[in-house]
This record gives sequence, structure tokens and C-alpha cells, in this order.
Amino acid sequence: MSSAQLTQLMYCFSVLSVLLLLGTYLRGAVPMFRKLFLPASVIGGFIGLLAGPVIWGSAGIPFPKEWISTWAALPGILIIPVVASVPLGMKFGGTGISAGRTSANIVKMFGVLMAVCAAQMLIGLVVREFFMTAKPELSLYPAFGFELSQGFSGGHGTAGVIGSFYKGLDLSYWEIAQGVTTTTATFGIVGGMIIGIAAINIAARRGRTAILKKPGDIPLDMGKGFQRDPSKQKSLGLETTYNSSIESISFHMSIILVGCGIAFVIMNAAKTHKIPGLMQIPIWAYSILVMFVVNFIMQKFGLGNLIDNKTKSRIAGVCSDYAIAAAIASMPVRAIMQYIAPILSMVVIGYVVTYSLTMFLCRKFFDNCQFERGMAILGTCTGVFLTGLMLLKICDPDYELPVLNDYSVGFSFTSVLNFVLLPITVNLLLQYGFGLNLAYQAGLLVASVALIIFAGKISKSVAAK
Repeated sequence: MSSAQLTQLMYCFSVLSVLLLLGTYLRGAVPMFRKLFLPASVIGGFIGLLAGPVIWGSAGIPFPKEWISTWAALPGILIIPVVASVPLGMKFGGTGISAGRTSANIVKMFGVLMAVCAAQMLIGLVVREFFMTAKPELSLYPAFGFELSQGFSGGHGTAGVIGSFYKGLDLSYWEIAQGVTTTTATFGIVGGMIIGIAAINIAARRGRTAILKKPGDIPLDMGKGFQRDPSKQKSLGLETTYNSSIESISFHMSIILVGCGIAFVIMNAAKTHKIPGLMQIPIWAYSILVMFVVNFIMQKFGLGNLIDNKTKSRIAGVCSDYAIAAAIASMPVRAIMQYIAPILSMVVIGYVVTYSLTMFLCRKFFDNCQFERGMAILGTCTGVFLTGLMLLKICDPDYELPVLNDYSVGFSFTSVLNFVLLPITVNLLLQYGFGLNLAYQAGLLVASVALIIFAGKISKSVAAK
């Protein structure tokens, strides 16, 4: 890369930084943004989109085409360290994700999350098939439909996963698919918060909540998204290294990027030698597998305590913020508008099915805190983990209920499994079409419900080992 290209990249990040700061300001200043808990990256990304040339052409801010292209490519790159960081720091013993902490409720939370994801996949497939039959002039691209689940249950960051995966398969529509995923994610996070807050208000008035007796106001600082009171500001993370040697953040980032580098080497070797099966595995899948190995080695040699989960999460958060802002600011709006009818159909049906299925499964299979568990899962399956956390906090301000632990561990398993299943799902659709994939997703849904039903036996079996 030449000096001019590096300078261009610096300009791209500088403008994205301005958008993030504008998003931070507007999150704190605009009441609607505070109530919806819209991330600054989403707000800033839309500022870049609405003010730039993507929509207005020469009438907008004249961002160079090279910047727009760079922004479109950034999510697919930045999402790799985000995904790679997931296994880092996991401890399968002691105080980590051990058998002793594996309860029936954790298994059930995992099962409900997977069931809702599978149902969203089925919605996307059915809507795709309907419009391909009823409106063939729309010319839906072959992989259309997965964006609902990836946007709703994966959030804006998953748009980069989709873009990276499709681009790696040399699919010409990767940028449009990335934009459609970003669109469904935006509908998901906004609609999920509106539906969730409305449901909490109704449930509180009817006495269906375990702790909340009446709808309470969300703390102002939480709504604004920043904390001015020094006594309430939380630590960024533990310093596991001395900065005289290496900064703790640099240490964590180095491990993550080394894992990403090894993943690229393995992927390129598979492609160079044309190894069947391995050629189709996306880079982020390689990175998460490599990091499992790296984490295992570190734990084996007693180096696990050098990893601080907060620090790791902050690094992933930085990458996600820039990836989300870049994905939204570069959305190919005109191309996406061609598919607005199937997108809206997926979203509306997705709202109804996600809420209905979540609440039904929670009421049916949980013995306690059914509503609170449902709100955490609803937030996650229409936004991201933090959306579920926000809805849970409204119901359970001090996290007195046992929901948070079950939800956190169940989500960790779900996020890893979804990354594994995505390439399988997409390849099935591209190679075998609608019928087999419909059966596959229906099978996942049935398997998830069976997992919920037999959660007690499964948790006892794991604990016994």
C-alpha cells in the first residue's frame, strides 16, 4: 500500500470519527434517540448517508468515490477481529463457563435464541420464494432472505460478516446484501426497542413483571449514552501487563490480530491448493477457529489470566463502531430500494413472529421470570446483546433476578454457533435451492424446541461430567 493510499485511509477514518462524535452528541441531545437507545454509530452512519453523495449525488457533501468504496469494504475487514475475539478469554473450568454453571435455564435460553433465529430464517426464505414467484421482475439475488435473521439477531455488525462472506465467494451482489442486512438491522433495533418498551409498560400495569411494579424512567445518563459524574464512571478494564513493557490494550489487540493473520494464511493456503470444502469457509470462520486454539493454548500454559474480558470487548467494540458507521454511510440506497417490498414484508412478519414465538416459549418452558427472560431474548433477536440488556435492565434495574447470568452464557453459545451455521446455510441455498434449505431451517427450529424441552436432562448430563 502506497503512502497516498494510507493517507486516503486516514481521511476515511477521520470522517467516520466525525460521524461517530456527531452521533454521540445527537444521542444525548435528541429525546427520541435516547428513548430508543440508538447507538452513536448508527446515528452517525445515517448522517454520513443522508448528507453524502450516495443519495444526493453532486448536491451532497462531495465525499470522493474512493472513500465510499473504502467504507463499503471496511465492515468486512473490521468484523474479522470482532468475531475472532469471541473465544478469547473463555475458561472451561473454575470461574468461567464451567459445567457447574451450566443450568437448565441456560440451555433453555440458548434453545429459545436458536429457535427464534431459525424462525427468522424461515420467514426470509418464504418471503423470498413468494416474491420470486409473484414478482419475478424484482430479480432477487440468489441469497436474498438471510438478511432478516442476520440483521435482526446479528445487528449492524453482522452486515460486515455478510459482506465479507459473499465477497469471498466472488458474489457480485455482496455490497447490496450488506446494505440490505444493514437495513433490516436498523428496522430491528428501532422496532425491537419500541415493541419491548411498550410490552414492558403493559406488563407492569397488569402485574406480570417480577420486580417492576410500575413503568419507571430510564436513568438519564444511560439514555444520553455518557456519564459525567466521575464517581459513577466505570473502569475500561484490568491492566494485565505493565505499560513499561507493552500497553494492555496493545497486548490484547496483538493476540487478536495474530489470530486473524494465521486465519488468513490458512484460508489462502486452502484456496491456493484448491482444497474441497475448505475453500468455501469464510475468513471470519477461520479466525474464530484459530482463536479457540490460541485460547486453549493460553489456558493450558497458565496464561489465561493475562486476558481481560472487558479490554477484549472494548477492542471489539471499537471495531464494531467504525464498521457500523462505515456500513450505513456507504449503503447503496438506490439498489436497496428495488427490494423495499420484500424487505418490509420480512420486517413486519419478523416483528410479529419474533415477539410471539419468544413470549410463547418463555411462558411455556420457564418456571420463573418468564417475562423478563422474554424481553432479554426479544431485544437480542431484534437488535444486539446490549439491546436485550437494556430491556432487561428496565424490568430488573439492579439485576436482582437470575436472568442476566442465564442470558449472558446462553447468548455466548448462540453467537458462536450462528457463525458456524451461516456458511452452511448460505451454501445450501446457493447449491440446492429453496426446498432443502426450508427443510434444514425447519429442522433447526424443531431441534431447538427439543433442546428446550429436554434442557433439564441435558444440563444434568453435562454437570455429571
